[in-house]
Amino acid sequence: MDELDPLIHAPKRLRIMTVLSTAEVEFSRLQERLGLSAPDLSKQMRQLVDAGYVEARKTGKGPGSTTWYKLTRQGRRAYDDYLATLRRLLDGASAS
Repeated sequence: MDELDPLIHAPKRLRIMTVLSTAEVEFSRLQERLGLSAPDLSKQMRQLVDAGYVEARKTGKGPGSTTWYKLTRQGRRAYDDYLATLRRLLDGASAS
C-alpha cells in the first residue's frame, strides 16, 4: 500500500507545501495567509527545512531582515509524490 509522507501529511505543513508549490513566499506573508502564529510557523518551517524540503533565504540584517522560503527540488518531488499517492488512494477508495 502507498504511504503518505508523514512530514507533509500534517495539516499545517501540507498547507505550507501547497502555498510554496506556487511561489517563493516571505515569512510574514506566509504567516498571514495561513493564519498561524510566528512561533508556530517557525516550528513548522524548521521541520521542513531540516528535512531538505524547503530552502530559507534571509535578506537584510537585524530587525529589518526578512526570510523567504521556497521548495527545494527534493521538496517539489516529495510534494508531487504525496499528491500522486493521495490520488491513488482516493481513486482506490472510490472504486471500492
